Amino acid sequence: MDRMKAEIGKYKAKMSLGMLIALVTLSWFAATPIRAQGPRNIDDEVNRIAKGLYCPVCPNTPLDVCGTQACIDWRADIKTMVQQGKTEQEIRDTFVARFGPQVLGAPPAEGFNWLAYILPIVGILLGTAVAWFTVHAWLVRRTPATAGQSFGAPEIPKEYADRIKQDLNEL
Repeated sequence: MDRMKAEIGKYKAKMSLGMLIALVTLSWFAATPIRAQGPRNIDDEVNRIAKGLYCPVCPNTPLDVCGTQACIDWRADIKTMVQQGKTEQEIRDTFVARFGPQVLGAPPAEGFNWLAYILPIVGILLGTAVAWFTVHAWLVRRTPATAGQSFGAPEIPKEYADRIKQDLNEL
């Protein structure tokens, strides 16, 4: 029994040591920078900035995928500005100053307009109300005026109605 307890104690010690080594190794890998990163890649940064700007010449085409010579020149301008140390916001401001706010993928934040969000909702609500009242008016018009008689049906003369009742009673 004592020998079995000793074996279990050795096993626990080996497992604890193994877990400690694994933990230290994982924390070392997590804290060590990846060597392949090296200096920043300017082309990736240029493409990231160009993706948020739209070609002023081609409709709805981001600068990063536009193949015109103008867009190639503008991407070169962005690269020059990045190499000069300008921030993304400064580059965006430069393009807006040169070509206007249409080069941005979205309207500028200071030009936010609540009306653009409220009008569609109001339109949907008004359209729903008009549709409901129209359908309701159709249904009211189609309901029978009296029980057993449909609206707009021709009147049956009394002698024919009596004859039908008599024939039905004979059956």
